[in-house]
Amino acid sequence: MKHLIGVLLIQLIGIAAFSQQYKATDTGSSIKFTIKNFGFETGGSFTGLQGTISFDPADVKKDSFDLSVDASTINTDNNMRDSHLRKEEYFDVGKYPRIRFVSSSVSVDKNAHFTVTGQLTIKNTTKEISIPFTATPKDGGYLFTGMFKLNRRDYQVGGSSTISNNLTVSFSVLARK
Repeated sequence: MKHLIGVLLIQLIGIAAFSQQYKATDTGSSIKFTIKNFGFETGGSFTGLQGTISFDPADVKKDSFDLSVDASTINTDNNMRDSHLRKEEYFDVGKYPRIRFVSSSVSVDKNAHFTVTGQLTIKNTTKEISIPFTATPKDGGYLFTGMFKLNRRDYQVGGSSTISNNLTVSFSVLARK
């Protein structure tokens, strides 16, 4: 029995030693979106990035992402619009302060193009999405970059209005040990 416990402890220590755990940093990262409003492209960003990433490009089956941003930090360079977007009809930041993504799998193709699949939660709505990304070693960690599209109405963000239903999200997430 002591031998079994010793083997299990050694295995757990080995897993922890080879696990590539990173913490997402708000500084050096950006989460941006673009959407059409009255037919013109407009954009914005979020800050308050938090989360952890377990990443080993050689063994993606063990990789995981758990990231969130502060919904109240929405910034479109228009204070009146930003205040409107924080209200119940849009992000309802009083009830749902964070936008969160939790991965369920990561894959990589022969050209080293990664895709993470998981659950994106905005307000009280969770949907599965897949996000292509690149991972570049940087500052003792990784810089994860990518872009994806989503329909704001799938997440009950905004009613019928002058803005498009579809938007593009681009991200650059710096994660360090």
